[in-house]
Amino acid sequence: MKIRETIDQPGVAAALAAALLFGIGTPLAKRLLEGVGPWMLAGLLYLGSGIGLALLRRLRRAPRVELPQGQGVWLAGAVLSGGVVGPVLLMLGLSRLPASGASLLLNAEGVFTALLAWFAFRENFDRRIALGMLCIVIGALVLSWPGEASFGDAWPALLVLGACLAWAVDNNLTRKVSLNDAMWIASVKGLAAGVVNLSLAFAMGAALPSAALVAGAMTLGFLAYGLSLALFVVSLRHLGTARTGAYFSVAPFFGALVAVAMLGEAVDARLLAAGLLMGIGVWLHLSEDHAHAHVHEAMEHEHAHEHDAHHQHPHPPGIEEGARHSHWHRHEPLEHAHPHFPDAHHRHPH
Repeated sequence: MKIRETIDQPGVAAALAAALLFGIGTPLAKRLLEGVGPWMLAGLLYLGSGIGLALLRRLRRAPRVELPQGQGVWLAGAVLSGGVVGPVLLMLGLSRLPASGASLLLNAEGVFTALLAWFAFRENFDRRIALGMLCIVIGALVLSWPGEASFGDAWPALLVLGACLAWAVDNNLTRKVSLNDAMWIASVKGLAAGVVNLSLAFAMGAALPSAALVAGAMTLGFLAYGLSLALFVVSLRHLGTARTGAYFSVAPFFGALVAVAMLGEAVDARLLAAGLLMGIGVWLHLSEDHAHAHVHEAMEHEHAHEHDAHHQHPHPPGIEEGARHSHWHRHEPLEHAHPHFPDAHHRHPH
């Protein structure tokens, strides 16, 4: 698959846009931390994402979402692991872990996401994709290296790694429901994580900050957490979990660039090295050429689609065939060859 064709793929654009929004949010959140505690801020950010997306869907008059049978358990698992277990484990770990070690350990989320996708959920990958992921992760480690890392006792570090694993499980389970309304999924997850983080903050004796800080944090959460997560779900739909996680892992680099531009931080050798490594990793993913003869088994589901080689089916009355539309449809068995990613229609063995 040519690089230009890959860049034009909606999943790639969505993943990079999600990384950009999340990365930009990091230095801005750092500014907000001057007037509010970290767990109160996390709760406001997540709550802002959930409420903001819910209001946006209301304004757009988006239809009510009814998950297909069997998918509710996947979403519940994603919300539990990413919105409840992850924040709790991270809080317990960070309370006894030096910041220098925590910043490095949090990079494990991308690694765990890819490993689970490849070996537990059987998502296709090859040496090129694995090497690209490795370059991006090493770049993130270089970017977050504090010069001297301290980890203290083993248990706090293991708790932070447990949080990363919980978020990796969340990412893989969310892929199972990614054909549904991405904004709705992101809203549900944001509301759940917001309630959990605010509860933790209040339990530790925190109080609500000023109205201006609350509004600023929730607005930032809507953009950097809400829209970013919705785009992440769209990318999961098109690229699969590991590739989406790899592209999203460049978010710290975008954040570092914004810190340089907005906060006046210096451009140093560490930033340049991280940018080079991440650039190589992204190039390896963009230049992937995965094409072979494969078989599509018969399946039935519903999602937004256009007519292409995978969607040749009759329509119920009232549905315009030429436009993008959504309805329950059946895929007949099909065998063909073309470049593809491990999306919802290409979960075949290799």
